[in-house]
Amino acid sequence: MDRRVALESTVIAHGLPFPRNIEIAAEMEREVQEKGGIPKTIAIINGRISVGLSPEEISLLGRSENVMKVGTAEIAYATALKKNAATTVSATMAIAKMNGISVFSTGGIGGVHRDIDWDVSQDIIELSKTDIVVISAGVKSILDVQKTLEFLETFQVTVVGYKTDYFPLFHCKDSPYRLNLRVDSPEEVEAILKEKRRLGLSGGILLANPIPATSSIEFETLESLVSKAITIAKRDNVSGKALTPYLLEKLSSLSEGRTLEANIALLKNNAALGGEIASRMGRER
Repeated sequence: MDRRVALESTVIAHGLPFPRNIEIAAEMEREVQEKGGIPKTIAIINGRISVGLSPEEISLLGRSENVMKVGTAEIAYATALKKNAATTVSATMAIAKMNGISVFSTGGIGGVHRDIDWDVSQDIIELSKTDIVVISAGVKSILDVQKTLEFLETFQVTVVGYKTDYFPLFHCKDSPYRLNLRVDSPEEVEAILKEKRRLGLSGGILLANPIPATSSIEFETLESLVSKAITIAKRDNVSGKALTPYLLEKLSSLSEGRTLEANIALLKNNAALGGEIASRMGRER
């Protein structure tokens, strides 16, 4: 294991508004570095998988309007046809694994959408087979959280709370969803990953790291905002890959920017924890 920490690029191309997207990408890398990790932001540039974007490549993704958003299923399409593509959680996991990276810090994983017959993220499938640590502030509350947790269990994903007994909801540190597993140190995270590999058990560790309390939005307030945003999305017939960024934009508008600031806070917090865990792993070499 080494000190590298994978960072996704969808947050740059599709998750945050310009120019904050470029600024926050740089700040996340600094958070990793300050904790002793080596940041490796991942994307596809002109069909080439890039593990560790240059400032110029980050700027390209943050400024361009025609950047693809790819999960694992679309990686080969983007590389074969020489596309510029931002990697989601699933694609970042897959590429990180190809390159021997054991720690990945993101914002929130995808899951099961509310009130839709079948819309399940590729992230869950990738988590079920790729043995790396994925640090996430849980899942976005725009999703059906209970079904998402049930899917994670069904696909044998090891979900562990970091210094919490409850599954966080991205913008909100608290939730009614109790977790069965908890750790309180990077050493415990490392031990679990090593043991999974020793035993030959496939699948990742989803480390649920709550947003800092100072940036957390109250559960009831967030639920009200999400309900309004979903109603608007249905009215506008938004679905598929466009749904999550659309809902996040609506949440930011409805909350007068509170959810955007919360998003930034949790991204930096997860990057810092990734650096801390990877630094610990790197000392074992």
